[in-house]
Amino acid sequence: MPYLRRRLLTAALAANAVRPLRGPRVGLPAFGAGWLTSELAPHVLALTAVDTTAELVRHRPSRRPERGGPSRAGLALAAASSVALAGVVRGSLATGRLVEEALVEGLGVDYVEQLDTPPTPAELRVPWRRVAQPHRLAEPGVRVERDIAYAEGGRRLSLDVYRPEQPVEGAPVLVQVHGGAWTVGSKRHQGLALMHRMAAKGWVCVAVNYRLAPRHPWPAQVVDVKRALAWVKEHVAAYGGDPDYVAITGGSAGGHLAALAALTPGDPAFQPGFEDADTSVQACVPFYGVYDLAGATGLRTARQMRDGFFAPRVARRRWRDAPEVFEAASPILRVTPDAPDFLVLHGVVDTLVQVDQARLFVEELRRTSRRSVTYVELPGTQHAFDTLLSIRSAHVVCGIDRWLHWHWAGWRHGRTPVAEAAELRS
Repeated sequence: MPYLRRRLLTAALAANAVRPLRGPRVGLPAFGAGWLTSELAPHVLALTAVDTTAELVRHRPSRRPERGGPSRAGLALAAASSVALAGVVRGSLATGRLVEEALVEGLGVDYVEQLDTPPTPAELRVPWRRVAQPHRLAEPGVRVERDIAYAEGGRRLSLDVYRPEQPVEGAPVLVQVHGGAWTVGSKRHQGLALMHRMAAKGWVCVAVNYRLAPRHPWPAQVVDVKRALAWVKEHVAAYGGDPDYVAITGGSAGGHLAALAALTPGDPAFQPGFEDADTSVQACVPFYGVYDLAGATGLRTARQMRDGFFAPRVARRRWRDAPEVFEAASPILRVTPDAPDFLVLHGVVDTLVQVDQARLFVEELRRTSRRSVTYVELPGTQHAFDTLLSIRSAHVVCGIDRWLHWHWAGWRHGRTPVAEAAELRS
């Protein structure tokens, strides 16, 4: 590919990362290109510099690219792309500060003092060596046991357990629910950086599969997540976990399922045949989740997702024929005063799930729930930003680590955040 075309491609990717295309037809490709470019911006910037330097070494700049040298237009595009990508990197570097500000707002200025072990300066720095290899998400000292059945039905009803190599007992538990629009995805491909980090610090993490639509229509997905939670309550002690302390997390459709499960403990409609099982959780951390499948917020994008995808592909029924199904599936309509503590994260330039869904969900939690609600909104951030180890995801995972340890410490010491949450919101 000629140099000019390479630079045109890079410029288009950089522009989409900064200001992605939106709409039902272009949102998915804009996400794919924008997500990779945003999280790998240092890599793309370095490749641009190396490619341009190599061209300049081989050839002198020329007005006529057919002579073999890099055209001035190509060099101008390289310069513009580099400026845009440098801005993306600068925004990623600011993530640590933004996450800390959100934690202080949600938990109070003294929350670090409530941690058993405050974060070290090394933990708060960007792990540049690891970021250089964004696909390597594993941490040393973590043992993984795979494909444990939590119900009869094959691999879709199985889970993986991540735990420290050294034996543990009474460890806090984190359940991870994968995303994939309720139709694709696997427990092996999402939430890995967070689970490895927490397992390395003594937590027991459980990644669950669930049956997928359209073969298994809604609410099979949330029923399976509930079955997995019931399994955790009954069996996680054998892996060193404390069944009395369970937090749940997930991204995208997994964020939706995590939030819905957290808000509906014991709901018999989602627990057929195991209505009496304990499926409660103490905390919930949804990433870029879907919170409105009924169109209750009035958001055009929520209605488009409902009618254009969830209804025909997942629920396999129309909104007008069974509105109660969509309302029951919407976390924003299931918030009660007894909701558990929430840490909600969402990117501002998410082209798959509009950030307004997260904003309105947080508003409802803060209006109704008696527990703490922390919201991290990330400028310049696309959907699925945490699936690679990047500058941004490293800061976010570190922040979630602090939030989870704050919550676990409070639970262990009998400190309830109810009164504190009310005071912070007043």
